[in-house]
Parts: sequence; structure tokens; C-alpha cells
Amino acid sequence: MPMDDQELFMRLANYLGLSAETTRRGFLKATLGTVVGASALGLLAKKAGTAPFVILENAQGVIVADTTRCTGCKRCELACTEYNDGKSSPSLARIKVSRNYNFGPRGQQAGFNRSMGEYGNFRLVQDTCKQCPHPVPCATACPNGAIVVDEKTGARKVDPAKCKGCKLCQRACPWEMMVFDPDTNKASKCFLCNGKPQCVEACPCSALQFVSWRDLTQAVPIRQVPPAAPDYKSAGCDTCH
Repeated sequence: MPMDDQELFMRLANYLGLSAETTRRGFLKATLGTVVGASALGLLAKKAGTAPFVILENAQGVIVADTTRCTGCKRCELACTEYNDGKSSPSLARIKVSRNYNFGPRGQQAGFNRSMGEYGNFRLVQDTCKQCPHPVPCATACPNGAIVVDEKTGARKVDPAKCKGCKLCQRACPWEMMVFDPDTNKASKCFLCNGKPQCVEACPCSALQFVSWRDLTQAVPIRQVPPAAPDYKSAGCDTCH
């Protein structure tokens, strides 16, 4: 039998250790404005071990790119891996810069050398992590709960202690922005470098900007079709799904 709003509120307040005197307005403020019903159902189901891992919080910021400014120097890729991996390895960079050398149709094409444009227009494209809102594809695909929220930035990051190297997150990301290090057998993704993205700092042309978070997932064409998402409804997330 479905719970009413009052029961949902009281059960979630108890789960979070809040006092009975906590007002609905105060509770909503404390939970950063997330929907009470969805939060309650998700947390209670997760505690019971019946729900896929979900991330409701949004990141504080997101990296956006200006293709008209990019010169293709790829300093951003080097800065990313030197900061995060301690080595210069562009293949592991959480930002991807590519030029459309190849012929192809207009728009982004999966498996087409990350190209974009129309018939070899040589356009430079910088791909960045979208810091997806709920449901976060890479996090929900991970069977080990290894993709978590960074406490400082709210960005999603990979916990290497939990990552088993299954690469399911790579298949789940519609923009192919997850990276995998064969030396460590661990996946990784952009977590905004603790609030000071090194790619943005390294760009000599100001082609990258770190701005307040916005939902970019509907504005950028996907590069691959991810596997089917978990069944949130059966897990108790009917409020928003």
C-alpha cells in the first residue's frame, strides 16, 4: 500500500536522524530541494538493498567548451592526466579533443573517430563529461557502487577501492566519456579536479570554461546507445519515474 506524504516525510526524517520537530520547509532546505517523496523512497529502498544505486545531487559546476577558440594543442588532455594519473597519457584524459578529418554525415557519430561536422570540415571538438543529473548512467550501471559523489564538488567520481574493472560504466555513458587504465585495471571519470579543473587552467585560448552546473544532456547528441537502464519503478521510484 503506498505511503502518504506525511508518512514518507516521517520515515525519511527518522532514517536521517532528524528530530520530529523538523519542519517540512526546513527538511527540504537541508536536502537541497530534492523531492521528498523521491528521496524517501530511494533512500529507504537503497537501505533495504532492493534499489539500484542512485545519485540525486547535482554537481556544483560543469565544464563547457567553445569550439571556435580551440586550436587543438591538447594541453588540456596532458594537464588532466598529469594531475589525475601522474603521467602524460592523452588516452586516459577525461576531456577528449578531436578533429574531423574523415568524411561523414552532419552531427556526432558513434565510432566515427569522434568526428563531428559534414564531410571532413576539420572542425575541432572538445568532449567533456556532462555531470549527468539523476539518473546518472555510469553510476546506475556500476554493479559495485563504485561511482559516488565527491563531497567537495558534488561531481560523480570513481572510488578505485570499489572499482573491479568490469567496464560497464564505459558502455553506459552515452558520450563515451568514461576512461579505463589498463595499468591499474580501474575506470575513471571527470570529477572537476576538486573544484579547479586542470584542463580549464591549462587552456591557453580560454576554449574551456568552468561554469555553474546546467543540464547539458538534452543539448548534446549522444555517441552511443547505452544498455537498458535499471528498472527504477520496481525499486520504488514511482514519484519521479
